[in-house]
Amino acid sequence: MDAPRRLFLQHAALAAGGIILPGAHARPAGTSYPFSLGVASGSPLPDSVVLWTRILNDPLNAAATPAVAFSVRWEVAHDQAFTRIVAKGTASALPALAHSVHVDVRGLEPARWYWYRFMLGDAVSPAGRTRTAPAAQSMPGALKLAVASCQHWEFGSYAAHRHIAAAAPDLVAFLGDYIYEWGPYQLAHPASAVRTAESFSLAEYRARYAQYKSDADLQAAHLAAPWIVTWDDHEVGNDYAADRDERLDAGFALRRAAAYQAFYEHMPLRLVLARPGDYGGMRMYQRYDWGRLARFHVLDDRQYRATHACGPAGRGGSSSVTRACAALRDPARTMLGREQEAWLAEGFQTSKARWNLIAQQTPMAQSSQLPIARPGDGRFWNDGWDGYPVARQRLFEALGKSGAANPLVLAGDVHTFYASDLQKDFNRPASKGNPVIATEFCGTSVTSSSRPQARTLQYLEMNRHTKYGRSDKRGFMLMDVTPEKTTTVFVGLDDVRNAQSGKATLATFEVANGKAGARQV
Repeated sequence: MDAPRRLFLQHAALAAGGIILPGAHARPAGTSYPFSLGVASGSPLPDSVVLWTRILNDPLNAAATPAVAFSVRWEVAHDQAFTRIVAKGTASALPALAHSVHVDVRGLEPARWYWYRFMLGDAVSPAGRTRTAPAAQSMPGALKLAVASCQHWEFGSYAAHRHIAAAAPDLVAFLGDYIYEWGPYQLAHPASAVRTAESFSLAEYRARYAQYKSDADLQAAHLAAPWIVTWDDHEVGNDYAADRDERLDAGFALRRAAAYQAFYEHMPLRLVLARPGDYGGMRMYQRYDWGRLARFHVLDDRQYRATHACGPAGRGGSSSVTRACAALRDPARTMLGREQEAWLAEGFQTSKARWNLIAQQTPMAQSSQLPIARPGDGRFWNDGWDGYPVARQRLFEALGKSGAANPLVLAGDVHTFYASDLQKDFNRPASKGNPVIATEFCGTSVTSSSRPQARTLQYLEMNRHTKYGRSDKRGFMLMDVTPEKTTTVFVGLDDVRNAQSGKATLATFEVANGKAGARQV
């Protein structure tokens, strides 16, 4: 029996026992379980959290759910049996938003765990566990954070999410590529990838999210803790930059707007639009404080960036370039856009947190593909921060001027574990004149494939500021943040194709309060 159905029957039994009062709002007649995609929570503040679900009876057939609005009941409780309700209400699941439900529950207590659930007719969702952020002036003793990214359905199981759920984190940070835009619409992870059925329309992106969110292990990770999320490229299309895709499609802006709307419809997010209905301009960058222990600066490095430097004629997307590319030195080029840059600088300037975690998509550490013996040497991938070196320096300068304590950069995108020291000049050793500005931890992918480990070892030789690299393992990062230090564990799966895969600790790093740079322990 599948996990969502089993949970449904368990909750139905509770209802039969009188714990849940029968509701007056009927679910779609003649249909099956409406919570096939599970539930989720996220965007935690000291007094609130966003709850999410989507009414969908068949993940592969949205048309089976009638195109009418449903009144969905929700409850938040202190206990799993829901005998001590602290908040409840109803929310509309509208067909215009794919019958998704977003409830921003207010008036909660800081630093407290809660249980939540949804109900439609006699159907009861799985009960999720969530929590609020600590009070603004408090100093929590610890934060347990799981970090994940890049989960292409085609390239393996979601065993990493099963292990994330078992780790019982306080918070999960997902750094992009929650979906990939292509692959057959099927509910089993295949033995091998088939490049077909690329998503372009709103209906197709909705179907892609339904496919991914049908996975029981991914649902379990959402049940375990609140998430903070951002997107990368594959939520829309590979290596897009602002309003330009690989195909140079004149209609790409419409595709991007559809993809952004579908992202919102399937994530526990507060919606910020410049204009009502303008999902093409949906704001993704966010800031979250965990008391005075940590501040999360959550970035969007896709929507506002300059197009790729010195790309090949006739197409968009990424390529590798040398320093002969004059565009790399153009101060007008930006990765984040000027408004987001100013917002980030303000966030650094006002931060009172012990640790400043910059949660974003792609590695900031320089990563030359060729040895650098003299100025002008090197070859760089222009989709990452190496393609925007002047913008990277502006970020480093803003960080230095602000005095923000203990910056840690979190990254994904490249399907490789990396631990790196960030410096103003990556081509010189760290010194008093070229200090380590921040520490960067890049997580590998949940499933998506990477380069051979032998090539990654060559990268380490050519980029000595990167202290560790592992590209042959899929998995996630688990971080313990305390006032004294942050410990980061690189967790690798034994076999990504096996949903029951075991895991192993590949490497562990510590960063001490007041001392930038990772030390392997």
